[in-house]
Amino acid sequence: MAEDSKAQQLEVSSNYESFEKKLDDLIGANEGKWALLREGDIVEIFDTVRDAHIAAWKLFSDDKFSVQEITKKPVDLGFFSYAGNPRASQ
Repeated sequence: MAEDSKAQQLEVSSNYESFEKKLDDLIGANEGKWALLREGDIVEIFDTVRDAHIAAWKLFSDDKFSVQEITKKPVDLGFFSYAGNPRASQ
């Protein structure tokens, strides 16, 4: 369990760093939308955070992904908000 948590934390950190580097290119037509990220790459852009999470759960059964709002204002809610496993409580 601790290894999974550590792997998710590394995924989130890597994705966030990559996202920040790409933000200026994304912000124009995508501001307010949500980016699904995996292994430092943007997989897809979604209109809602819910749609991004649903797609991620279907694509990545290992839960190693992150979702980030495309905005200029800083939004870093931490590890739990990005990579928590909501399926674990079901």
